[in-house]
Amino acid sequence: MKYQLIQFTDFSERYLGLVRDNNCIEQVGAAGETVYQLFQKSESSGHSFSQEIEDSLTNIKYDYNDVYEGQGYEILPSMDHPDPHHLYVAGTGLTHLGSASGRNSMHETKPDDMTDSMKMFQMGIEGGKPEAGGIGVQPEWFYKGQGHCLKGHGDFLNQPDYALDGGEEAEIAVSYIIDKDGNPVRMGFSLGNEFSDHKMERINYLYLAHSKIRECAIGPELHVGIELDDYSGTVSILRNDSEIWSSEISTGEMNMSHSLENLEYHHFKYAQFCQPGDVHIHFLGTPVLSYSDKICLQDGDEMSFKLKNFGRALKNKIKINDNSPSMKRVRTVK
Repeated sequence: MKYQLIQFTDFSERYLGLVRDNNCIEQVGAAGETVYQLFQKSESSGHSFSQEIEDSLTNIKYDYNDVYEGQGYEILPSMDHPDPHHLYVAGTGLTHLGSASGRNSMHETKPDDMTDSMKMFQMGIEGGKPEAGGIGVQPEWFYKGQGHCLKGHGDFLNQPDYALDGGEEAEIAVSYIIDKDGNPVRMGFSLGNEFSDHKMERINYLYLAHSKIRECAIGPELHVGIELDDYSGTVSILRNDSEIWSSEISTGEMNMSHSLENLEYHHFKYAQFCQPGDVHIHFLGTPVLSYSDKICLQDGDEMSFKLKNFGRALKNKIKINDNSPSMKRVRTVK
């Protein structure tokens, strides 16, 4: 069965909903229910997650337009954890067949040399999709933070004062919960904006890690029971309600140089990522960037990402130097 789940709040209670026909939301469980809690219930009861959804449906309905537009509601990240310290956000880059050109243009120094980015991309082309059950080449991997950096549809993504840039990275994000036996369970897929500092990355490839430690967003929906095969859509940037840039995007395994199974193996092979009860959000990479077309986002610009047959668009505005944390100074214990 396929389900589109959404987590939202009316600012006094939070709710879990099932999206019906892209127009109506039917509440799942009582107020306060979450995807995480519903999964734990399914594990305890021995029911499938799908059965737990069906058994928890109510007759309480909401207008999706009101929820989506923020008319008395706010959409939360499509997956979260009651303790953000136990949610980890990471991702893989250079995973798409069109992803190398934009990255290579950031780091290219000599026209006759193959950059590290191109070498990594070529490794994925040659060994990123092993036969079922096989182990392929490692992808590029990066860490973004814990649950504190995760935002939902309609939230601002903040560019801190120490950043050089803030740019969209429209990607599919996968959500996982580690079960009581330490096994990762793939919960579903969401639209994602991985949001990175491309100017910092361009200075030197070794600054990639610094450029990724930023806020990000997933949602508005968690798609359960679908295949990651072939999806196409549009990424766009709006400034003062006028589109200043857009690009078509193709994603899913048919458009990737790595299989999902291979990306999952190389993330969850590490024991520290298989701790029972933890949640992982993993970004799968993008083939298009507005930065590659020399777009520099300004305060208030809206980033929008939509795929066909993948629910409603994920939209977030950028807020520059807003509530940036003060520089922390280390003190010595006395």
